[in-house]
Amino acid sequence: MRIGLVTEGGFPYVSGDAGLWCERLVRGLGQHEFDLYALSRSRRQEDEGWVPLPRQVSRVRTAPLWTTEDDGVRLGRRARRRFAECYGELAAVLGAAGGPGPGGQGSRGRRDGEADRFASALYGLAELARDTGGLAGALRSETAVRALEHACRAPGASRAAREARVPDLLTVAAHLEHSLRPLSLDWYDDDGLGAADLCHTAGGGTAALPGLLARHFCGVPVLVTEYGVPLRSHYLTSAADGTAPAARALLAAFHGRLVTEVYRQAALLTHGNAHTRRWQERCGADPARLRTVPPGMDATAFAEAGEGAETGGGASPQAAEDTLVWVGRIEPAKDLVSLLHAFAEVRRAQPRARLRIVCTATPGGPEAAAYLGHCKALAAQLFPDEAEGPHTAGENPVSFEEVGGPEAPTLADAYASGAVIVLSSVVEGFPAGLVEAMFSGCATVSTDVGAVVEVIGGTGLVVPPRNPRALAEACVALLRDPERRARLGAAARARALELFTVEQNIAAFHGIYLEIVSQCPVRRVVLDASGEPLPFAAPAEAHLPGRWTGQATTAAAGAGAAAASSPARRGGPAWAAAAASRTQHPAPAPEAAR
Repeated sequence: MRIGLVTEGGFPYVSGDAGLWCERLVRGLGQHEFDLYALSRSRRQEDEGWVPLPRQVSRVRTAPLWTTEDDGVRLGRRARRRFAECYGELAAVLGAAGGPGPGGQGSRGRRDGEADRFASALYGLAELARDTGGLAGALRSETAVRALEHACRAPGASRAAREARVPDLLTVAAHLEHSLRPLSLDWYDDDGLGAADLCHTAGGGTAALPGLLARHFCGVPVLVTEYGVPLRSHYLTSAADGTAPAARALLAAFHGRLVTEVYRQAALLTHGNAHTRRWQERCGADPARLRTVPPGMDATAFAEAGEGAETGGGASPQAAEDTLVWVGRIEPAKDLVSLLHAFAEVRRAQPRARLRIVCTATPGGPEAAAYLGHCKALAAQLFPDEAEGPHTAGENPVSFEEVGGPEAPTLADAYASGAVIVLSSVVEGFPAGLVEAMFSGCATVSTDVGAVVEVIGGTGLVVPPRNPRALAEACVALLRDPERRARLGAAARARALELFTVEQNIAAFHGIYLEIVSQCPVRRVVLDASGEPLPFAAPAEAHLPGRWTGQATTAAAGAGAAAASSPARRGGPAWAAAAASRTQHPAPAPEAAR
């Protein structure tokens, strides 16, 4: 089948979110054909170029979200009236929203009515953009600001909206213009996303707008994958960046309504853990259309350490029996302060214990660097250099290291060097580091945050966050019981290999693709040269070398021509040309993006 994969700030760019997951998905599903629709987040991202693309990628279309140029579109009188009506309706829904929560307030009937009004206004703007060639200028116009002001002053507006002042309205208008830029793209026709059998959006929120419009204009079923919670991220970001309360309430209403519409229209929604699932359900997603698909991780790098754990009884034969290891990015959310205080308790019970803090990346930004300095100072204060005792003079039992250094050349070496792996976070989404430790066959002690309990599944010890005493007691219990460590490590490795590998992730999405397409009606009828229905415009054998390749390609081209002239086909002629030549549009080389 042909998949239209929509990404925001990720694949195929070298840097970005979820790029590795998308690349593994595309490479793993070689039996399908992918068209990539990529939204970039910065000029730097575009200048860095693309990763090498596999052969199953037929074409790539990109668009920047970080900037917009004047498209030269000047709306006529009727178009301006349509824009004022649609944007005014959108603003009225935001102004009347009962609060920043995912579902707003009020009765179910009222919420459904507001959701319908929001959808009608959104699709009205999209149709206007399609008819006129773009809305870049209109979304930045004074008309948009006045529509927001009228909505905030209208009877029935929420208290937060009534408190909005001109600077707040300008902030909201600028944010809406940025979020609605995908409306003006030329992707929503039979030569774009309309040619796909399925649209898969690798993210929710604004990134899912192209999927919504592909469904609206072309009837393409949409699959939405969220490994994070975009709405929650927006709430946290707007609260931290000093946005005024009135503007924050209006923007929260917009993103909440957008997420609700995405969830209403998606054929299926996938998530990586129960935390994300709860947000999806709270925002109106139908539980029957939710699927849990943990993000796949490559276990190859940790295979040797894991096999050593199964045969050697512990993280690895060379692992120090009295060593705790923490691995990750050093930042306040990881709560190394509590870990250091917990280790002080561990040292009282186990005087020979050591703690290795292994950083996977250089701290970025002044806040992270300051936090690392604070942790080092605290370690020096809690564990002054000992002149006597089990360690040599001048040696501190806490060490700060980096992956790639002499003590931890690789991540696998870091996990293999300890008897117990510790996770001390107070905020965590999907704990990738914990899964890596499980691949390595390590016994673990973790805090109960994010998806930790869901991932660990009883194969490790879990304690409350910000509780150094509980963390210390769990670590001491495992340090004193090597047989228990071995049992937990073997069970953790078996669980990780069963649930969290790349192969499991790819197999799950292959099944989901087939499930969606099997339940969707045929959107277009393609006829061959004799007028008979042709199930596949590009036969499978067209992708294989051999004498039949030219015949298959010729047949596909003939079928496309017949389909273009047939009144029985509901698609436009542009789709027939695209279908007949889908193997004739190779994706650009990585240098093409530079």
